[in-house]
This record gives sequence, C-alpha cells and structure tokens, in this order.
Amino acid sequence: MVLPAVFLMTFLGGSALAETKIATVDLRKLFDNYYKTKLAQADIQDRKAQLDKDDKAMRDDFKKASDEYQQLLGQANDQAISGDERTRRQQVAADKLKQLQDRKNTIDSYERQAQATLSEQLQRMRDNVLVDIQAAVADKAKAGGYSLVLDTDAKSTTSTDIVLYHGSENDLTDAVLKQLNAGAPIDTTSPAVKTPPTSLMDTTNSP
Repeated sequence: MVLPAVFLMTFLGGSALAETKIATVDLRKLFDNYYKTKLAQADIQDRKAQLDKDDKAMRDDFKKASDEYQQLLGQANDQAISGDERTRRQQVAADKLKQLQDRKNTIDSYERQAQATLSEQLQRMRDNVLVDIQAAVADKAKAGGYSLVLDTDAKSTTSTDIVLYHGSENDLTDAVLKQLNAGAPIDTTSPAVKTPPTSLMDTTNSP
C-alpha cells in the first residue's frame, strides 16, 4: 500500500513540474536600460549638483570667517597695544568664534538634511521604477503562459548566482524592455549607467 502511494505522489509531482512554465529576465539589464531609470538618475544628479554648490558656498564663507578670526586672535595678543585695547579685541575675537561655531553647526545640519533628501528621492524613484518593471514582467509572463519568472542577475546571501543555468529560449528580458521603453521621450539606445537595482546612484558621500 505504501509503495503505490509513493509512486503516485512522484508521478503527480513530476506532472505538475512538467506543466510549470518558467521564464527568466535579467533585472539588472531591465533596470539599467529603462528610460525612467535614466531620467531618475539625471534628476538626482542635478539635485546633488545643486546641493554641492550650496554646500561649497557655505564652506567658502566659513573659511573666510575662520581666516578673519585668526587675524583677530593675532591682533588681540599684540603686546604693542594697551591692555584695554587687547581686552576689546579679545572680546571681538570671542564673538567671531561663536559665529564660527554657529556656522559650523549650520553646515553640518545642512549636509545631514541634504543626504536625507537625496536618499529619500533615491528610494522613491527606485521603488517607482521597480513597480513598472514588475508590472511589465507580469504582463509578459501571463501572455506567455508562464507561472514563474526568475531573475538571472539575482545573488544569494553568499553573493553566488541563484540561477545557475538558463537557456535563452524562455528569456523575456528584451520583450519586457521593448514594452517598457515604448514611446520613451528620450533616446533609449544610449549606453546605460550600470547601476544595481538597489540604488540609482551612489549617495554614500555627503554633498
């Protein structure tokens, strides 16, 4: 009684597997070559350039104020002037130092906020792009009768390939990409910036 049951389960399992149509896509290729990814990258680069420009202006002003403080400090210690004048200049230097500290705090706060702004924009655009890609993959999979689609670019937790082998006959990458870029407002034939689906650009460095 046990053996026939085992054979039946094996047969049914094999039949179900045989009926399962599996397709593949290269998510990295889709992500990098989708026109909305390129637009998003350009937007983020423009935003980062403006933040960098503002940050540089604040740092230049800070450097100038710091030089002025050093000059005031030197004058405050000039033994050739009277004690009262040295005291007055020391107070001026102390006031300047307080201003420098306030400016430094302002710059630090600006840079933290700028990084947060870029990270939020990056996450939002990445999520929007992936939603579009997933929808397009689902459309092609349903149209082709596929019940499962694997990402050939996916890696395991040990950074090894999850899909060890796949043929090209059931790969939907080009078909999905064509659907995604239909009616694109920009030239989609230009080389894509190689960017993993986990990010649109490197935002690890502060502006």
